[in-house]
Amino acid sequence: MSMFDNWLMTHQSDDEPDFVPLFSLEEDDEKAGEIFPDVLPILPLKNTVLFPGIVTPITVGRDKSIRAVQKAYEENRYIGVLSQKDMKIESPSSRDLYRIGTIARILKLLKMPDGSTTAILQGRKRFQLEDVESEEPYMSGRISVLEYDNVKNKMEFKALISSVRDAAKQIIELSPQIPSEAVVMLKNINNDNFLLNFIASNLGIALSQKQEILELSNLKEKAAQILEYMDSELQLLELKDQIENKVRTDIEKQQRDYFLNQQLKTIQEELGQNPQEEEINALLARALKKKWPKNVEDTFAREINKLRRVNPQVAEYAIGLNYLETLLDLPWNDFTKDNFDLKKVKNVLDRDHYGLSKVKERILEHLAVLKLKGDMKAPILCLVGPPGVGKTSLGNSIAKALKRKYVRMSLGGLHDEAEIRGHRKTYIGAMPGRIVQSLKKAKAGNPVFILDEIDKVGKDFRGDPSSALLEVLDPEQNTTFHDNYLELEYDLSKVLFIATANSLSTIQPALLDRMEIIEIAGYSLEEKVEIAKRHLIPLQKKEHGLKVGDVKITEKALIKMIQSYTAESGVRNLSREIGSVMRYVAKRVAMEETYEDNIRPEHLHSILGPTKYDPEVYQEKQSSGVAIGLAWTSVGGEILFIEVSLNKGGGRLQLTGNLGEVMKESASTALSYIKAHSDELEIDYEMLEKMDIHVHIPEGAIPKDGPSAGVTMLTAITSAFTGRPLRPFLAMTGEITLRGKVLPVGGIKEKILAAKRAGIKEVILCKDNQKHVEEIETEYIKGLKFHYVTRMSEVLALALSSPAKPTSNGTVKKKKAPVVL
Repeated sequence: MSMFDNWLMTHQSDDEPDFVPLFSLEEDDEKAGEIFPDVLPILPLKNTVLFPGIVTPITVGRDKSIRAVQKAYEENRYIGVLSQKDMKIESPSSRDLYRIGTIARILKLLKMPDGSTTAILQGRKRFQLEDVESEEPYMSGRISVLEYDNVKNKMEFKALISSVRDAAKQIIELSPQIPSEAVVMLKNINNDNFLLNFIASNLGIALSQKQEILELSNLKEKAAQILEYMDSELQLLELKDQIENKVRTDIEKQQRDYFLNQQLKTIQEELGQNPQEEEINALLARALKKKWPKNVEDTFAREINKLRRVNPQVAEYAIGLNYLETLLDLPWNDFTKDNFDLKKVKNVLDRDHYGLSKVKERILEHLAVLKLKGDMKAPILCLVGPPGVGKTSLGNSIAKALKRKYVRMSLGGLHDEAEIRGHRKTYIGAMPGRIVQSLKKAKAGNPVFILDEIDKVGKDFRGDPSSALLEVLDPEQNTTFHDNYLELEYDLSKVLFIATANSLSTIQPALLDRMEIIEIAGYSLEEKVEIAKRHLIPLQKKEHGLKVGDVKITEKALIKMIQSYTAESGVRNLSREIGSVMRYVAKRVAMEETYEDNIRPEHLHSILGPTKYDPEVYQEKQSSGVAIGLAWTSVGGEILFIEVSLNKGGGRLQLTGNLGEVMKESASTALSYIKAHSDELEIDYEMLEKMDIHVHIPEGAIPKDGPSAGVTMLTAITSAFTGRPLRPFLAMTGEITLRGKVLPVGGIKEKILAAKRAGIKEVILCKDNQKHVEEIETEYIKGLKFHYVTRMSEVLALALSSPAKPTSNGTVKKKKAPVVL
């Protein structure tokens, strides 16, 4: 309830909570010299507090209360008024009343037509109930009169009273139900104490809070307490006023817009104009120029006739209009003309990308058939390779070479099937899928369409986007691709889809079956140097505002940058390192400082900091029990150390380094083979039973798995037991069986390039992998010697150095080198 709201309420009785407080015509009613009896009848009040100086009518309903009022009126007209602690109690005792109340004078006692009694009370002084004299026939008690404390700081009290007046005025102005005369009434109250009592009695606060104000004897504290409650009420009223104004403004705006629209419609009709008809005529004019299939033309005609019957003010009109505009924007039979000059196409591809011969060859083959036949379904290519090898940028280069439009759609993190197929147009905010939207932007029906990161498509409760892509990427189905928004079949067979991925393992098998896989391996050192010279250095110079002659990076510096500052299959990190060199030069050019413009290897430390990778670590001669393996990862080939140590124990095999199940099985297979062939390997079988074997692969934070480390593990364990270290500059890869056979493995090109980067000179492979090595360009593997084997005995003969027998404590007699690492 807001302040002064109760002015407008009619009072019922002391049994009812609401009453109408008035103020006395004499502001000095609370006279200091007035004498009150020591014992007074007590009148309990429900849900209200009577303050000194306030005049209020009370309708008395309870028998005890009627007797108390009549007794007081007959004697001296003084009665003690106390508020109930709980308004629900119908017959309160002294325990149910507050101890501090107000002495009231009964000004008038009226008999009402309905038989009830109304007493008009005027609060005089505060009192405290000291003792209850009687409970029957009415409550009476011994009282003591309470006085207010003298105000010490009158200036501060005056300021508080002024703030109370201002707040009261603001509340009256913000409350439309309070008459404006209330402001005049406030101005006419000159007694500060009475002003506080008057406002406190009208505050819309709880009875207990009003009682607290009544009990305060310090006028300054009383004023501060009242002001605090008034501030809270004022904030509530201001917020209420803001909400009402906003609602009023919104309603007024809606009404205004409606009337203006009606007026505009009337004016347009008078002028012979019709915006709806003009929009429809514009759509029809565009439709005449479209070359689209008959079923699309029929759909357009049906939808536009439906649109004519719809009121432009309703939401369905906008939905229908958007649908028709989408139909018109799509390139139904609009195709760009391909560039059939195959030599020029080849030159463009070679100019933009160094290497990647397989992809370029496949594009040229497609164009050649298209040139001869005149019509052919576009292939669905999937470029798989590590990051930074140019898969995505190759798509742009292909589009440029073919003179086709280029569209790229990133599928990484895509979870919603509607992103591919679109939403049904009945939904508010519906739109076509991203396939159709991209073709709409391209304005051609045969663009080069890059589906980037197809291996990172997600799947959840909203559907499986990779399943939706099955229709898109199937040459037999994509002639009739169905988009939920269009509700029509769209021909995607002329689109050249090129998907990119880092790994095939996460792609759905059915989707993988529909694509032509082209693997792009990492670049060799020589390729990276050429790419840096042809593309990266000119690009970084341009991006950093440098001229051609401002800086030159020597080939030796580039080689050091590649070997010592990057370890990747692509060239993305190399580009960043070249960018760091360009920023170094750009700063000195801008500050007009002298600098070395011919960057050589010795300058890299001061520019790029200490080297990040040391290729020489793989070239050192290792102790027995250490072998170098080749691994494949999604970012290219890697070199792995496999370390084996022997400790006295019971022949237990311990594996560490975050190994997967397949790799653990390879270690168990290797140990079983060694035990079965201990005599051939010149290993004392008792040592196999008495020594614990610990196999560790460093970089334990990185998970490792796969069967290709089988030959490396077997060689390392054999080396540890025989004390024969492996030959230097040697690495190997291959799966093993219990029978001692060496099986082929995958990722050969990436592994070979990783070995070349690390300075390895000899590689042991399965004979069946020879065909994969022959596919690698000769210049990339120059300086590498390959040993092709079929059995494990051949691997050990090639890998282990001259024999030396270890003693029972695990040390080698020949060189006295400990086996334990």
